[in-house]
Amino acid sequence: MTKKEKSWVLYDVGNSAFTLMIATIFPIYFNGLAASAGISEVNYLAYWGYTASIVTIIVALIGPILGSLSDYSRFKLPIFLTTVLIGVIGCLVLAVPMNWILFLVFFAIAKVGYSASLVFYDSMLIDITDETRVDKISSQGYAWGYIGSCIPFLISLIIVLFYDKLNITMTTAMSIAIIIIAIWWFCLTIPLLKNYKQNKCIGNVKPNIKKCFSNLGNTIKDICKTPHVLLFLIAFFFYIDGVYTIIDMATAYGTALGLDTTMLLVALLVTQIVAFPFAILFGYLSKKHKVSTLLLISIVAYLGIGVFAVFLSNQIEFWILAVLVGMFQGGVQALSRSYFVKICPKEKTGSYFSIMDICGKGATILGTFLVSLFTQITNSTNGGIIVLPIMFAIGLIIFLISIKFHKKYLKKQN
Repeated sequence: MTKKEKSWVLYDVGNSAFTLMIATIFPIYFNGLAASAGISEVNYLAYWGYTASIVTIIVALIGPILGSLSDYSRFKLPIFLTTVLIGVIGCLVLAVPMNWILFLVFFAIAKVGYSASLVFYDSMLIDITDETRVDKISSQGYAWGYIGSCIPFLISLIIVLFYDKLNITMTTAMSIAIIIIAIWWFCLTIPLLKNYKQNKCIGNVKPNIKKCFSNLGNTIKDICKTPHVLLFLIAFFFYIDGVYTIIDMATAYGTALGLDTTMLLVALLVTQIVAFPFAILFGYLSKKHKVSTLLLISIVAYLGIGVFAVFLSNQIEFWILAVLVGMFQGGVQALSRSYFVKICPKEKTGSYFSIMDICGKGATILGTFLVSLFTQITNSTNGGIIVLPIMFAIGLIIFLISIKFHKKYLKKQN
């Protein structure tokens, strides 16, 4: 990889540590805070899901404007840095002992910064490599993000699990773990800040809010005029719903089922390890097979995973789920990103990826909300998961239709 490509991949290694913390230690820590305040396990899972939904609403509202602004020369990097700082500082504040309500508030702030940074990070892909390498580099980002994030996570996990042998309290152990993750995240952002240069943009002009809204409006019109892009985004909305919901709520779901927390953490660590070679494998396969075909395989696999999760009831089944998710998580995320890079205008990646991010975030709102709602309605943790395979099935059908329209579009272009 080139210096720019390595710098871009390193940010995935940095922010993935925060992602892994969100998926593992944070929900368990919050469960302890909620339990000490008398919150039931059903409501604990619901409150965690509702918070995730609020975060996605905020990012969905601010993302398009910031994305449109970033399409102008020299604006992408400073906006990206601002979102990273919000995320890192929010994460550091969580190291301060607090009650469960304040924890959710600052968790939301940190995750808003993290989620918003990904809009600009994803759109940087077209500037740091050429179109023939986007599938490979996108997959490398997820792959090294999975395995690299295990380093600070293992250190944090050892501190949290063996806090008594280190002669510190559980609260102190959590604070140290959170600080380690925040520092890791920021330090691995520095190479990208130093080496990234925005090459593809609308122009070297000073934009204003009116121009940003106009740019965003034109982007939406352009998407509506290209059915294959519009249908892909709708399909992405549905299938990524299940992917993000599984990532956000896997540990919370297992904890609510009463599964051993230590084994849950180890199982999710296995997910990261399994995801590393499979993400690279999907990048390699993209050279020999159509990206759309590989995406179809990943969505079908996730449909099966969603059905399996509905009937999950013990530790062994959770381990199987962790391995299956690891096999296809990197592929579906990396190839969705690189596939979209290929079908959107290169000079408007910020605007287009902000719309894609709305679809992703909107899906997460729907997914986490419906899981939380159905969990409370059925008074069963398994009852809430039934929405996931339904979303995957809808996404699969619409993606198949989008492929047909894309073929027609390519024939017209030729």
